[in-house]
Amino acid sequence: MGPTKYIFITGGVTSSLGKGIVSSSLAMLLQERGLSVTIQKLDPYINVDPGTLNPYEHGECYVTEDGAETDLDLGHYERFLGIATSQANNVTTGRIYQSVINKERRGDYLGKTVQVIPHITDEIKRRIMLLGKSRKYDVVLTEIGGTVGDIESLPYIEAVRQLKFELGPTNTLFIHLTLVPYLSATGELKTKPTQHSVKVLLENGIQPDILVLRAEKNLNRDIRKKVALFCNVEYEAVVESVDVSTIYEVPLLMQKEKLDELAIRKLALTVTRKPDLGPWTEVVNRLKNPEKTIQVGLIGKYVELPDSYKSIMESLSHAGATYKCKVKVNCFHSEDITGDNASGILGEQHGIIVAPGFGDRGIEGKILATGYARKENVPFLGICLGLQCAVVEFARNVLGYAKAHSTEMNRMTPYPVIDLMEDQKSVTEKGGTMRLGAYPCNIREGTKVHEAYGKNFIRERHRHRYEFNNYYLKDFEKNGFIASGINPEGNLVEIMEMKDHPWFVGVQFHPEYSSTVMKPHPLFIDFVKASMDASVVKKDHYYG
Repeated sequence: MGPTKYIFITGGVTSSLGKGIVSSSLAMLLQERGLSVTIQKLDPYINVDPGTLNPYEHGECYVTEDGAETDLDLGHYERFLGIATSQANNVTTGRIYQSVINKERRGDYLGKTVQVIPHITDEIKRRIMLLGKSRKYDVVLTEIGGTVGDIESLPYIEAVRQLKFELGPTNTLFIHLTLVPYLSATGELKTKPTQHSVKVLLENGIQPDILVLRAEKNLNRDIRKKVALFCNVEYEAVVESVDVSTIYEVPLLMQKEKLDELAIRKLALTVTRKPDLGPWTEVVNRLKNPEKTIQVGLIGKYVELPDSYKSIMESLSHAGATYKCKVKVNCFHSEDITGDNASGILGEQHGIIVAPGFGDRGIEGKILATGYARKENVPFLGICLGLQCAVVEFARNVLGYAKAHSTEMNRMTPYPVIDLMEDQKSVTEKGGTMRLGAYPCNIREGTKVHEAYGKNFIRERHRHRYEFNNYYLKDFEKNGFIASGINPEGNLVEIMEMKDHPWFVGVQFHPEYSSTVMKPHPLFIDFVKASMDASVVKKDHYYG
């Protein structure tokens, strides 16, 4: 095995161009050629991790198996590659500075003045190289967040510039993703923003090897030649990335543009096989050509930003493809749901998901939505707080504990059916202190979740502080709301389901973090199937 090769992906002109998707697509293509590949994300914000960020700020917080709270792009990496990421796959400016300051306090720098160069850049380089030094990977792709020219990104750009000289030109590759906007008034694609973006990159000492141009329209030969000439890259290294109907089509587009062949040639990589994208293409065809459509209501309090629930959206997409079914997700703000309008808002939905979250804002709307799903026999999936809302609703309206609640929302509730976990009671700091990462769960035979998983033991990822209060478990089970999954280490309730209901399941963990394109999560598959069955029942009801 030769030295690990490093590919650095930068962005220009504007954020949200899809660096994460292009990175994931290239990684998947290289993986299909027999190479071992991983991706890491460098985030310029000063937060240590996104765990304490409001989802409106940065989208969802993705959790790895080893319990790291990370950027949502790591979800894309896992969904495309089908391999687990870890703490080492996400680096933030906050973590870099925290590490350098801790070293300075210990005296590691022997009294020297601590500066951005070399100390911060050295720490960035050390973090980048960690994955490569494990010798497990042929290629490490590194996505640098933000856009070239941002003050926050400068130390990262300088660090990777230095790495090119330290590792050698055949061990490093720079890919720059930019926007070629289309002006409808003149009917033209404009290359000037790309030229200016590359100029900024050159001013920072980096010559891109490959340009990926994001555009609404296809690029003609003249545009590609112009960009190649003014940006000092080969004509063949100007790659087109046009808008597509599903992100899972991007690898097929990148293969057509020969992005993987370019990377292999420029890095002098030895590959063992040709990529077989037949199964991937089949999934894309299923996504693009559904034979039926269902509507699923997603109840949350950050619904204005779809990225807040990115993994749930993608998991539904994966499960829908299994049945050639388009899952139309309708997002409803939990604050808008009241006792008077729940049926009016949710009446057209074939399935209901109550999303995870924290805090009491909108909590009553989530509780009402779970009650609607329970009483109207609508397939229901409650995730994390969604399970807890279902427990509170059942306690209030079936068990008769009218003032039942979670102690997160009401510390003085006389019926704390959801309570703070014992090992969380001494925790005072917010960041990275929840129950995080993958934990085991034993599944009860004869239950819907046992049928879905097809096994007795699972491991799923968590992100929570509050848990079902086992003091009330007998009351719940006696009335048909049973614990179908239990953590064997602490006897914690992980899954609950309703016996006399078509499909009503709440989980304390986050199944959406484990769903991939080629291996949809079994709970989402079963939920979508139940929702499809419900759509047939509703159709028969309306039309006889």
